[in-house]
Amino acid sequence: MYFYKLNIINEMTTINKEEIQKFSNLADEWWDEKGKFKPLHMFNPIRLEYIVEKIKQHFALEGKKQNLLENLKILDIGCGGGLISEPMARLGAIVKGIDASEKNINVAKIHAERSNLKIDYKKNSPEELNTNEKFDIILNLEVVEHVDNLEIYLKSCSNLLKKDGLIFTATLNRTFTSYLKAIIGAEYILRWLPIGTHDWNKFLKPEELEKKMLNNNLKTLDIKGLEFNPIISKWKKSDNLSVNYIICSTKN
Repeated sequence: MYFYKLNIINEMTTINKEEIQKFSNLADEWWDEKGKFKPLHMFNPIRLEYIVEKIKQHFALEGKKQNLLENLKILDIGCGGGLISEPMARLGAIVKGIDASEKNINVAKIHAERSNLKIDYKKNSPEELNTNEKFDIILNLEVVEHVDNLEIYLKSCSNLLKKDGLIFTATLNRTFTSYLKAIIGAEYILRWLPIGTHDWNKFLKPEELEKKMLNNNLKTLDIKGLEFNPIISKWKKSDNLSVNYIICSTKN
Protein backbone atom coordinates (compact mmCIF):
# COMPACT_ATOMS: atom_id res chain seq x y z
CA MET A 1 0.00 0.00 0.00
CA TYR A 2 1.05 3.58 -0.56
CA PHE A 3 0.02 6.74 1.24
CA TYR A 4 0.32 10.48 0.87
CA LYS A 5 -0.01 13.80 2.65
CA LEU A 6 1.01 17.28 1.52
CA ASN A 7 3.90 18.64 3.57
CA ILE A 8 4.73 22.20 2.50
CA ILE A 9 7.27 22.91 5.23
CA ASN A 10 10.07 20.58 4.10
CA GLU A 11 9.50 19.68 0.45
CA MET A 12 6.74 18.86 -1.97
CA THR A 13 5.67 15.40 -0.84
CA THR A 14 2.34 13.71 -0.26
CA ILE A 15 3.58 10.93 2.01
CA ASN A 16 1.53 10.28 5.14
CA LYS A 17 3.87 8.64 7.68
CA GLU A 18 1.09 7.39 9.94
CA GLU A 19 -0.59 5.55 7.09
CA ILE A 20 2.71 4.07 5.95
CA GLN A 21 3.44 2.76 9.43
CA LYS A 22 0.03 1.11 9.61
CA PHE A 23 0.83 -1.11 6.65
CA SER A 24 4.54 -1.45 7.39
CA ASN A 25 3.49 -3.30 10.54
CA LEU A 26 1.93 -5.97 8.33
CA ALA A 27 4.76 -6.15 5.78
CA ASP A 28 6.09 -9.56 6.81
CA GLU A 29 2.75 -11.13 5.92
CA TRP A 30 2.49 -9.93 2.28
CA TRP A 31 3.10 -13.38 0.78
CA ASP A 32 1.18 -15.44 3.36
CA GLU A 33 -1.95 -16.43 1.44
CA LYS A 34 -3.68 -17.42 4.67
CA GLY A 35 -2.52 -14.40 6.68
CA LYS A 36 -3.76 -10.85 7.03
CA PHE A 37 -3.39 -10.23 3.29
CA LYS A 38 -5.57 -13.23 2.39
CA PRO A 39 -8.34 -10.93 1.01
CA LEU A 40 -5.82 -9.29 -1.33
CA HIS A 41 -4.60 -12.68 -2.57
CA MET A 42 -8.23 -13.60 -3.28
CA PHE A 43 -8.77 -10.26 -5.02
CA ASN A 44 -5.60 -10.39 -7.12
CA PRO A 45 -6.68 -12.81 -9.90
CA ILE A 46 -9.66 -10.72 -11.06
CA ARG A 47 -7.58 -7.52 -11.03
CA LEU A 48 -4.90 -9.19 -13.12
CA GLU A 49 -7.45 -10.63 -15.53
CA TYR A 50 -8.99 -7.21 -16.15
CA ILE A 51 -5.66 -5.39 -16.43
CA VAL A 52 -4.14 -7.88 -18.88
CA GLU A 53 -7.33 -7.94 -20.96
CA LYS A 54 -7.30 -4.15 -21.38
CA ILE A 55 -3.56 -4.01 -22.08
CA LYS A 56 -3.95 -6.62 -24.82
CA GLN A 57 -6.76 -4.63 -26.42
CA HIS A 58 -5.09 -1.23 -26.16
CA PHE A 59 -1.65 -2.26 -27.37
CA ALA A 60 -2.98 -4.75 -29.98
CA LEU A 61 -1.37 -7.80 -28.36
CA GLU A 62 -4.25 -10.22 -28.93
CA GLY A 63 -2.29 -12.70 -31.06
CA LYS A 64 0.85 -12.69 -28.95
CA LYS A 65 1.58 -15.92 -27.10
CA GLN A 66 4.88 -15.54 -25.19
CA ASN A 67 6.28 -12.60 -23.22
CA LEU A 68 2.96 -10.87 -23.73
CA LEU A 69 4.06 -7.57 -22.16
CA GLU A 70 7.61 -7.56 -23.51
CA ASN A 71 9.18 -4.07 -23.73
CA LEU A 72 6.22 -2.41 -22.00
CA LYS A 73 7.31 -0.23 -19.06
CA ILE A 74 5.06 -0.54 -16.02
CA LEU A 75 5.03 1.55 -12.85
CA ASP A 76 3.32 -0.08 -9.87
CA ILE A 77 2.58 2.68 -7.33
CA GLY A 78 2.10 1.46 -3.77
CA CYS A 79 3.50 -1.92 -4.78
CA GLY A 80 3.53 -3.31 -1.24
CA GLY A 81 5.18 -6.73 -1.27
CA GLY A 82 4.92 -7.02 -5.05
CA LEU A 83 1.66 -8.94 -5.52
CA ILE A 84 0.94 -7.18 -8.83
CA SER A 85 4.51 -6.36 -9.86
CA GLU A 86 5.60 -9.99 -9.97
CA PRO A 87 2.94 -11.32 -12.39
CA MET A 88 3.56 -8.31 -14.65
CA ALA A 89 7.28 -9.14 -14.70
CA ARG A 90 6.52 -12.80 -15.47
CA LEU A 91 4.59 -11.64 -18.53
CA GLY A 92 7.73 -9.91 -19.79
CA ALA A 93 7.14 -6.29 -18.72
CA ILE A 94 9.87 -3.95 -17.48
CA VAL A 95 8.54 -3.25 -13.99
CA LYS A 96 9.34 -0.51 -11.47
CA GLY A 97 7.57 -0.83 -8.13
CA ILE A 98 7.51 2.05 -5.68
CA ASP A 99 6.24 2.29 -2.12
CA ALA A 100 6.75 4.78 0.70
CA SER A 101 7.34 1.95 3.19
CA GLU A 102 10.95 0.78 3.26
CA LYS A 103 9.85 -2.42 4.96
CA ASN A 104 7.44 -3.21 2.11
CA ILE A 105 10.18 -2.55 -0.45
CA ASN A 106 12.60 -4.85 1.36
CA VAL A 107 10.02 -7.65 1.46
CA ALA A 108 9.31 -7.15 -2.26
CA LYS A 109 13.00 -7.21 -3.17
CA ILE A 110 13.66 -10.43 -1.24
CA HIS A 111 10.64 -12.22 -2.72
CA ALA A 112 11.50 -11.14 -6.29
CA GLU A 113 15.06 -12.38 -5.85
CA ARG A 114 13.80 -15.73 -4.58
CA SER A 115 11.48 -15.90 -7.58
CA ASN A 116 14.31 -15.04 -10.02
CA LEU A 117 12.47 -11.92 -11.19
CA LYS A 118 14.16 -8.66 -12.15
CA ILE A 119 12.03 -5.82 -10.74
CA ASP A 120 13.25 -2.33 -9.93
CA TYR A 121 11.89 -1.66 -6.44
CA LYS A 122 12.41 1.77 -4.89
CA LYS A 123 11.28 3.56 -1.73
CA ASN A 124 9.72 6.53 -3.52
CA SER A 125 6.60 8.58 -3.99
CA PRO A 126 5.51 9.33 -7.59
CA GLU A 127 6.33 13.02 -7.23
CA GLU A 128 9.93 12.08 -6.38
CA LEU A 129 10.46 10.25 -9.68
CA ASN A 130 12.14 11.87 -12.66
CA THR A 131 9.38 12.83 -15.09
CA ASN A 132 11.77 12.25 -17.98
CA GLU A 133 11.16 8.55 -17.33
CA LYS A 134 7.78 7.77 -18.86
CA PHE A 135 5.75 4.59 -18.50
CA ASP A 136 3.41 2.76 -20.87
CA ILE A 137 1.25 1.58 -17.98
CA ILE A 138 0.70 2.81 -14.43
CA LEU A 139 -0.94 0.59 -11.81
CA ASN A 140 -2.71 2.65 -9.20
CA LEU A 141 -4.50 -0.01 -7.19
CA GLU A 142 -6.20 0.53 -3.82
CA VAL A 143 -4.25 3.76 -3.33
CA VAL A 144 -6.46 6.80 -3.89
CA GLU A 145 -8.73 6.08 -0.92
CA HIS A 146 -5.69 6.73 1.29
CA VAL A 147 -4.53 9.90 -0.45
CA ASP A 148 -4.86 13.24 1.32
CA ASN A 149 -3.99 15.39 -1.69
CA LEU A 150 -5.48 13.59 -4.65
CA GLU A 151 -4.85 16.44 -7.09
CA ILE A 152 -1.07 16.35 -6.57
CA TYR A 153 -1.10 12.55 -6.70
CA LEU A 154 -3.00 12.38 -10.02
CA LYS A 155 -0.88 15.14 -11.52
CA SER A 156 2.24 13.13 -10.66
CA CYS A 157 0.74 10.03 -12.26
CA SER A 158 -0.17 11.94 -15.42
CA ASN A 159 3.34 13.41 -15.67
CA LEU A 160 4.85 9.92 -15.54
CA LEU A 161 2.52 8.33 -18.12
CA LYS A 162 3.34 8.28 -21.83
CA LYS A 163 0.88 9.81 -24.25
CA ASP A 164 -1.73 7.15 -25.11
CA GLY A 165 -0.48 5.07 -22.18
CA LEU A 166 -2.84 3.30 -19.76
CA ILE A 167 -3.46 3.91 -16.08
CA PHE A 168 -5.53 1.53 -13.96
CA THR A 169 -7.14 3.00 -10.84
CA ALA A 170 -8.90 0.64 -8.43
CA THR A 171 -10.70 1.95 -5.34
CA LEU A 172 -13.99 1.90 -3.40
CA ASN A 173 -17.21 3.81 -3.97
CA ARG A 174 -18.64 6.00 -1.20
CA THR A 175 -22.03 4.35 -0.75
CA PHE A 176 -24.05 2.90 2.11
CA THR A 177 -23.37 -0.56 0.63
CA SER A 178 -19.60 -0.02 0.70
CA TYR A 179 -19.82 1.09 4.34
CA LEU A 180 -21.65 -2.11 5.25
CA LYS A 181 -19.41 -4.44 3.21
CA ALA A 182 -15.94 -2.84 3.23
CA ILE A 183 -15.96 -1.42 6.77
CA ILE A 184 -18.53 -3.20 8.95
CA GLY A 185 -18.28 -6.55 7.13
CA ALA A 186 -14.60 -6.78 6.15
CA GLU A 187 -13.10 -5.07 9.21
CA TYR A 188 -15.47 -5.66 12.14
CA ILE A 189 -17.33 -8.89 11.36
CA LEU A 190 -15.14 -11.03 9.08
CA ARG A 191 -11.91 -9.44 10.36
CA TRP A 192 -10.41 -9.70 6.86
CA LEU A 193 -8.69 -6.35 7.46
CA PRO A 194 -7.44 -4.63 10.61
CA ILE A 195 -10.00 -2.23 12.06
CA GLY A 196 -9.26 1.27 10.82
CA THR A 197 -7.77 0.18 7.48
CA HIS A 198 -10.25 2.34 5.59
CA ASP A 199 -11.90 5.69 6.14
CA TRP A 200 -15.29 5.64 4.39
CA ASN A 201 -15.22 9.43 4.01
CA LYS A 202 -12.19 9.07 1.73
CA PHE A 203 -13.92 6.66 -0.64
CA LEU A 204 -14.60 8.22 -4.04
CA LYS A 205 -17.66 8.04 -6.23
CA PRO A 206 -16.70 7.04 -9.81
CA GLU A 207 -17.91 10.34 -11.26
CA GLU A 208 -15.80 12.28 -8.73
CA LEU A 209 -12.68 10.32 -9.56
CA GLU A 210 -13.26 10.47 -13.32
CA LYS A 211 -13.63 14.25 -13.17
CA LYS A 212 -10.40 14.66 -11.20
CA MET A 213 -8.57 12.38 -13.60
CA LEU A 214 -9.91 14.22 -16.64
CA ASN A 215 -8.57 17.46 -15.13
CA ASN A 216 -5.16 15.79 -15.40
CA ASN A 217 -5.60 14.63 -19.02
CA LEU A 218 -6.60 11.11 -18.00
CA LYS A 219 -9.66 10.04 -19.99
CA THR A 220 -11.76 7.03 -18.97
CA LEU A 221 -11.85 4.17 -21.48
CA ASP A 222 -13.68 1.63 -19.34
CA ILE A 223 -14.98 1.12 -15.82
CA LYS A 224 -15.95 -2.14 -14.12
CA GLY A 225 -17.21 -3.19 -10.75
CA LEU A 226 -15.40 -5.97 -8.90
CA GLU A 227 -17.85 -8.04 -6.88
CA PHE A 228 -17.28 -10.79 -4.31
CA ASN A 229 -19.36 -13.97 -4.42
CA PRO A 230 -19.38 -15.34 -0.83
CA ILE A 231 -20.84 -18.70 -1.92
CA ILE A 232 -17.84 -19.67 -4.05
CA SER A 233 -15.41 -17.24 -2.33
CA LYS A 234 -14.35 -15.67 -5.63
CA TRP A 235 -14.36 -12.22 -7.19
CA LYS A 236 -15.93 -11.43 -10.55
CA LYS A 237 -16.22 -8.47 -12.92
CA SER A 238 -19.58 -6.74 -12.72
CA ASP A 239 -21.56 -3.69 -13.79
CA ASN A 240 -22.24 -3.07 -10.10
CA LEU A 241 -20.02 -0.17 -9.01
CA SER A 242 -21.45 0.18 -5.51
CA VAL A 243 -18.37 -1.13 -3.66
CA ASN A 244 -15.13 -1.99 -5.48
CA TYR A 245 -14.48 -0.66 -8.99
CA ILE A 246 -11.58 -0.21 -11.40
CA ILE A 247 -11.15 2.47 -14.05
CA CYS A 248 -9.01 2.02 -17.15
CA SER A 249 -7.90 5.43 -18.49
CA THR A 250 -5.58 6.77 -21.13
CA LYS A 251 -3.56 9.97 -21.36
CA ASN A 252 -4.92 12.41 -23.93
